[in-house]
Order: sequence, then C-alpha cells, then structure tokens
Amino acid sequence: MLLETLLCTFFGVSVGIFTGLTPGIHINLISLLIISFSPFLLRILSPTSLGVFIICMAITHTFLDSLPGIYLGAPDESQVLNVLPGHRMLLKGEAHNAVKLTVIGSFGCLILALISIPFTIKLMHTAYPLIKNHIGYALIIIMLFMIFREKRIKKIINAFFMFLTAGVFGLIVLNIHTLNQPLFPLLSGLFGLSMLIISLMDKTNIPEQNLDKKLEIKKSILAKSIFAGTFVATIAGFLPGFGSSQAAILGQQIVSFGEDIGEKGFMIMVGGINTANMLTSIATAYILGKARNGAILAINEILGVIDLRAMIIFLITLLIASGIAVMLALKISKIFSRLVVKVNYTLLVSTIILFIIILTIYFDGFVGLSILIVSSSIGILATKLGVGKNHLMGCLILPVILYFVV
Repeated sequence: MLLETLLCTFFGVSVGIFTGLTPGIHINLISLLIISFSPFLLRILSPTSLGVFIICMAITHTFLDSLPGIYLGAPDESQVLNVLPGHRMLLKGEAHNAVKLTVIGSFGCLILALISIPFTIKLMHTAYPLIKNHIGYALIIIMLFMIFREKRIKKIINAFFMFLTAGVFGLIVLNIHTLNQPLFPLLSGLFGLSMLIISLMDKTNIPEQNLDKKLEIKKSILAKSIFAGTFVATIAGFLPGFGSSQAAILGQQIVSFGEDIGEKGFMIMVGGINTANMLTSIATAYILGKARNGAILAINEILGVIDLRAMIIFLITLLIASGIAVMLALKISKIFSRLVVKVNYTLLVSTIILFIIILTIYFDGFVGLSILIVSSSIGILATKLGVGKNHLMGCLILPVILYFVV
C-alpha cells in the first residue's frame, strides 16, 4: 500500500508538471479522464491511491501554473491577475524572481492553511449557513469599492464601463452550454492575448534575465500577503460559485488597507490562493461532503465519501508533492529564463498567439474563436482607456453576483 501511494504521488507530480506548464490543459480535464477510465484503473489501484494521484497532480499544477503566465502571457483562470505584474518583471529581467514570489505564496499559504485546518473545519460548521446567502451582496460592495477607488470621475466611469462590458460578455459565454472550455478563450483574450498583441505592436524586446538578482521583500508585506491569500482561499474553498479569481479580487481589497504590499506582495497573495484553496477544498469535501473544484469532484466520484483516514493520507502526500513542486518550479523557471532571451521575441509572441488560436479552435471551433476575438478586443480597449485589468474580472464576478442574488 505504501509503495502504491508513493508511486501515485510521484506520477501525480509528473502529470501536474505537464498541466501546469501547458496552456489550456487544466487539471479538470485530466480529472474527467480519470473518472472515465476509473473502472479499469480501480482494478489495479485502490480508490484512495487514485485520489492521491489526483491530489498530487492538482497541487503540483498550482505551483507551476504561474510560469506560462509570466513567461508566455498565457495564464489559466487562477493566475490571470498575475500576468501584468509578472510580465513587467519579465521586461525588467526579473522573471525568475516573479516565479519565486508565486512559489513563496503557494508554499506559505499552504502551510498556514494546513495549520488553520481545525479553525477552518469549525468555521465551515458555524459560518457556512450564515454567509452563503449574503456573498452576492458582499461582492457588489467589494466591486463598487474597487471601482470608486479610482477617484477621478473619468477613470471611475471607464472602470465601471469595462467591468460591465466584461461582465455581460462573461455572462453570455458562460451560458453557451455547448462550449467545452468556455474560460480558455474568455480569459486568454482578456488577459493574455490582448497583452501579447499590444507587446507585438509596441515591438517589445525581452532583456537578459538576471538569475542572481536578490529578491527583497519586507517581512511585514510577506506576512500580510500570505495571511490575506490564505484567508480568502478558505472562503473560496467552501462557498459555491466563489473561485480563486473572485478570491483574488476580495484579497486585493483586504490588502489595500494599511501598508501597501505592492506588486510583489500581490503576486505572493495570488500565487498562494489557488494552492491553499486546494487544501481547503479537501476539508470541505470531508466536512460538508461537497466538491468545489473538478479535482475534488473526481475524488468524490471515485471514493464516494472522503473519510478521516483518506483526508490524512491526502494531506501527507500533498505536502510531499508540494516540496517537490517548489524545487521543480524554481528549476524550470531558470531554464525558461535562459531560453526566453535566445529566441526572437516577435516570433515567440506570434507563435504563442497562434498556439492559443489553435487550442481555442480545437476546444470549441469557430464559436470559441469568436469569443477569443471579442475578449481580446475588450482587453485591448481596457489598456487603451487606462483601466486596470482587475476590473475585467467582471467576466466572472458579475455571473457569480447574479448566481447569489437573483
């Protein structure tokens, strides 16, 4: 049993490397394949071992999924808000430090979430019934606060306009039930492709990456970012319809009070949310019997119920996988840093754009391509109006608000 568990741990890490580094290939897709092949797989593996594979794949993915966003401008849903600060650090020759920040956030939030498990379990028992009916109104307040922080009337109007535009478009896209991967063209256009097109138009060049530059960040900012990331990830872990991106928006408002954490602190927070959320989701499945993401849903399908023994095994193997993922993320980032400056930037960006287009057509045909074109146009318009890309998270926030309120 021990050997089987360890093999599933390392195999899960291996697949997590693939999903984390490949834009468009999400852990939910692999989890669905696991469910499809589970009748065969369960002949050679125990249900718990298969769950270990899924958990280790998912947690490894959360450590590595920042790399495509920072180096290639092709993020997944959990990393969209890190694209711009990560890209700015890339253009300053500090992409490796950007990856370090997300890794610090992932591991820091994971450890804090693990320590907080007893509190999280108690919170779920007491707070869940009270909070679930009011989250939509809380999101409205958060979004209005975020928009009105722009201060100048023109910027407030532009921010509100872009939030509504992205929100309505997101609502339309998420209600097209024939789409296989609705978030891929939607988020790739708003946050990835639009940025790449602007970089191409501006004839941006990637400088030599400085792997020896020391990462400097104040301990107070580090602590504040990890605490905020863990806190909002805990909320996202047990509230329906409230994902990692929505949590990042909430976290952004929490850390806006007091000492400014800056872009470095923000990247730590966003990097850690998805990782801590995965751990909280295990606790949610154990306490409430509810799955909040595709990986946990697949485990519930296979095990039927996550008992205390299974949860302890998952947490132990999750920690092992996390330790391996930290080393892998930093090592692969160094390789990326050396390679990214050796290729022609125009050719690289053009290739990435073509790759995103091909993936979009592969997943959802010309309907997906139409979504990609419109979302990219919205992303470019936001940049031209000087509106922060965080307001474009309306594409997910508005549907969630309506889910809770209407």
